[in-house]
Amino acid sequence: MPRLTDPDPKRHPDDLRDFLSTLPPDPLVKMLSHSAGTVKPFIQFARTLFTQLELPDRSRELVILTVAEHTDCEFEAAQHQPMAAAAGVPERVREIIAAREIDSGELTPYDRALIRFTAEVVRHPRVPDELFAEVRQFLSEREIVEVLQVIGYYWAFGRVCTVLDVELTKVYSDDTVLSDDSAA
Repeated sequence: MPRLTDPDPKRHPDDLRDFLSTLPPDPLVKMLSHSAGTVKPFIQFARTLFTQLELPDRSRELVILTVAEHTDCEFEAAQHQPMAAAAGVPERVREIIAAREIDSGELTPYDRALIRFTAEVVRHPRVPDELFAEVRQFLSEREIVEVLQVIGYYWAFGRVCTVLDVELTKVYSDDTVLSDDSAA
């Protein structure tokens, strides 16, 4: 059961009510709307992470699934399992992430570096030099910064879900994330 009640939409400013009416009903969005001044930019940033990155979609989903696993966010993992599959992340790789087998020899060197880097960023404030050097072999400077932004966004997303006990009611596709032109 969620720790907060759903906010009363009648108490939202008109522009926020209009924005929220364009989105599918979602318990996370309802929780986020307690903060009327930040919900719209938070959702818009998610759309940016799906449309404006140099980082490939497959890599973004590896990062998100790793963040979901290392923040214990079932909501986030459930939402992104189908998105990861659609982005080309094989089921076995998704299983390895869920099992926290970040050093698995079954992973490609690229996947292993990205997953290990992501897990380390979630768990610690610093990344060892050797791990940073490893991820630099595969990612551009821009992509490294984008990975950090994806990690930060989905860490925050995960903590809203876990701290407030947001219940998963429906899994959406990435088309749902991108469907609203008014938020761009």
